[in-house]
Amino acid sequence: MARGGLGWKLYGDGGTPGPGEVVPPDERLSWGRTAGLGAQHVVAMFGATFVAPVLMGLDPNLAVMLSGIATVLFLLITRGKVPSYLGSSLSFVGVAASIKAAGGSVATVTGAMLVVGAVLLVAGLVVTALGAKIVHAVLPPVVTGAVVMIIGFNLAPVVARTYWPQDQWIALLTMAFTMAAMVVVRGFWSRIAVFLGLVFGYAMSWVFDRVFGQIDSATASGETTSHYRVDFSGVESADWFGLPSLHAPDFKLSAVLLALPVVIALIAENAGHVKAVAEMTGDDLDPELGRAIAADGAASVLSTAVGGPATTTYAENIGVMAATRVYSTAAYFAAAGFAIMCGLCPKFGAIVAATPGGVLGGITVVLYGMIGLLGAKIWAENKVDLGNPLNLVPVAAGVIIGIGNVSLEFTDDFKLDGIPLGTIVTIAGYHLLRLFAPPHLKTGPAPLDASMPGGEGGPKTAKDRA
Repeated sequence: MARGGLGWKLYGDGGTPGPGEVVPPDERLSWGRTAGLGAQHVVAMFGATFVAPVLMGLDPNLAVMLSGIATVLFLLITRGKVPSYLGSSLSFVGVAASIKAAGGSVATVTGAMLVVGAVLLVAGLVVTALGAKIVHAVLPPVVTGAVVMIIGFNLAPVVARTYWPQDQWIALLTMAFTMAAMVVVRGFWSRIAVFLGLVFGYAMSWVFDRVFGQIDSATASGETTSHYRVDFSGVESADWFGLPSLHAPDFKLSAVLLALPVVIALIAENAGHVKAVAEMTGDDLDPELGRAIAADGAASVLSTAVGGPATTTYAENIGVMAATRVYSTAAYFAAAGFAIMCGLCPKFGAIVAATPGGVLGGITVVLYGMIGLLGAKIWAENKVDLGNPLNLVPVAAGVIIGIGNVSLEFTDDFKLDGIPLGTIVTIAGYHLLRLFAPPHLKTGPAPLDASMPGGEGGPKTAKDRA
């Protein structure tokens, strides 16, 4: 039975754990040390949590504040058994760009994400009722990997047409620095490489303004003007303290259909994170997978209902737990408190909103590619055989449709293209072909029994291995 609960016992004398010692989720260190760990979790999640809303055109202050609120909600729903931090989901960045390109507003983006959150909530309730095996029965690794790849690589035109052309040299320098930070820098700093890349690009843009003056280039709206790369006019007028700007979502069917495939990525992401936490804590968290998915869905609904981004559990914070061996959910409550306070500073949000387009170009060219390659990582970890036509054929069609933004028009006002069409082709194609494929192509286990939390032959927890 997984340990948990929100009434924490003091671990030992509350001091720093000794070598090899582990602080479980239902225990805590002294409140001072717990607060310090909470601050460390905030730093770990900070880069991606505010970069995601910037890329989607949302308020980063609101996103940071809501990440704290979402984390509290997640911990309450999972009864303190799954220590995780919920930050802004990067899986919707491409969807947001596509919705805006089709004439949608920021409210349309948040409306689409809210529906996805609601579907994720329902999916979590279904998994709770039927067990963790249902996840892999519907979404085997070959399908999940393809959908994640489609979501990432569909973003390539956003970099090429929107961000990179705004300032190609700043984009190139930012890209090079971010790559070096991810690979060369060691330890904790490598975990916030995207944040470091943004700071570097920001600083270089300021230097270029002083050395070379204004630049003639297209802005994010596509209008070519002469302008400085860094514009602090909005920062100067912003208050030090105040509530972030809220807005109600707007619902458009075309935008919702474009965003729905992200549900698959979020389910896979949650499952992977729950499995990782189980490996570290030694607890059997399979029974908690449905609650974790439902909690993420509920948090996404709450966040997007007031104009924030959808949320997801963060691997960065799982990495902090792995390094410290402190799995106390008390530290996550502390982190949530710090995030809420950070979100109440409009001046911070104005600084983030002033990020030059060339900087975003350098970051996104790396980030979008990494999102897509996470799909290949899923294939590799699950030993997916792409030499098998049953796996290769539906994936090949779906990925090309997604990357090339191939469209299927039903009426003048309704069409499927890119991410949703590629996802449908991949999922439907795989399951239909499996029904009719000859036995020799079905060499792997049936989806219901494949390696997955709750599936036979899946990775065991530390307890099981012991």
